[in-house]
Amino acid sequence: QVQLVESGGGLVQAGGSLRLSCAASGRTFSIQTMGWLRQAPGKEREVVACIRWSGGEITYADSVKGRFTISRDNAKNTVYLQMNSLKPEDTAVYYCAADRSVGLITGPDSFDYWGQGTQVTVSS
Repeated sequence: QVQLVESGGGLVQAGGSLRLSCAASGRTFSIQTMGWLRQAPGKEREVVACIRWSGGEITYADSVKGRFTISRDNAKNTVYLQMNSLKPEDTAVYYCAADRSVGLITGPDSFDYWGQGTQVTVSS
């Protein structure tokens, strides 16, 4: 099992920044990919950014490219999401997730482990 604990959410004005952190524990050696996902009220959960744990390959959703940056610290088993130029439409519960497989991430169902989520609210 892998346990994931997020932190860093909160309320910020449009144009501001937040950094989310996700600490992984347990069988972290089994992790292939870490991701950040979000779910806004009335909307489906979506993948925001992913990072390969070993090779570091990164992908972003088009909606956050150029504004969000995902990074990892393997020594600390921690993944981060730096969010800049935040918009009201970024308001959502943000989840950290981990995938054990080496396959491509095709959506939320690709992930095996989930954190509890952290609320990000961007006011206009």
